[in-house]
Amino acid sequence: MILLDNSEQLLALFDSLARSIPESLKVYGSVYHINHGNPFNMEVLVDSWPEYQMVIIRPQKQEMTDNMDSYTNVYRIFSKEPQKSQELLKNCEIINWKQRLQIQGLQESLGEGIRAAALSKSAKVEHSTAVLLVTEDILKLNACNKSKFGSWAEAGHPDDDFEREIPNFKYAQLDISYSGLVNDNWKLGKNERSLRYIKRCIGALPAACMLGPEGAPVAWVTMDPSCEVGMAYSVEKYRKTGKMAQVMVRYKKYLLQKNIPFYISVLEENERSRSSVKAAGFFEASCEWHQWTCYPQNLVPF
Repeated sequence: MILLDNSEQLLALFDSLARSIPESLKVYGSVYHINHGNPFNMEVLVDSWPEYQMVIIRPQKQEMTDNMDSYTNVYRIFSKEPQKSQELLKNCEIINWKQRLQIQGLQESLGEGIRAAALSKSAKVEHSTAVLLVTEDILKLNACNKSKFGSWAEAGHPDDDFEREIPNFKYAQLDISYSGLVNDNWKLGKNERSLRYIKRCIGALPAACMLGPEGAPVAWVTMDPSCEVGMAYSVEKYRKTGKMAQVMVRYKKYLLQKNIPFYISVLEENERSRSSVKAAGFFEASCEWHQWTCYPQNLVPF
């Protein structure tokens, strides 16, 4: 595959990927961060250029030094012909199958090629899926074929109720000093590797919270290297009070103003979180969120 490291090529790819939203969002969001400082040291691979069928985003080699770190060893894939991805994934040395890793994408049909490639490398695969939630602003990128959002005023969202100041509560940027709090309450965290990952996300990417009467966060949200909004959590005392929806609405407004793409995935059975996200102006996309967790047979699963 071909490594794209030229800024003009990466900008052209970014514009091209907008035409395939929402299926391309994982890769589209990754390219956004690469084009804006590349804080996670990722790289872009395509099967051909300027015409391409598959795009793979992966960390640069120096990032993937821990074979057990599946928070870092993440590959994000988009394909115009996902049914034909099997041979490319099997035959190229793009993926380090000796590591515990994650492959993420928004196309279920990638799964057959991923499983076949993993089998050929004697790796095991666990597949998980979630509901993908987006906003109208994201879908407009596809419709108008331009990789730039309109202004908040143009979007015309009536969010005054969410933005009014609440006594003893303050919307704020989530400080990196609260990484431990986020890690302790993240279902996929609670370990040293996840703590390092969370610190990096909060330090390099937009993250927001609602500070409560004691001055500590009572609800918060972060972003990952592919522009996926996640780790959203509200402490038990303030659940069902609208605090998370208030954080989400104001966070969404900030991202729109800064022209930062964003989207959310929520487990289908998590009805409370889905309701909160929808209250903030998101709706279910036409495709789903998919993750294939892969590990060699000599490493135990999660």
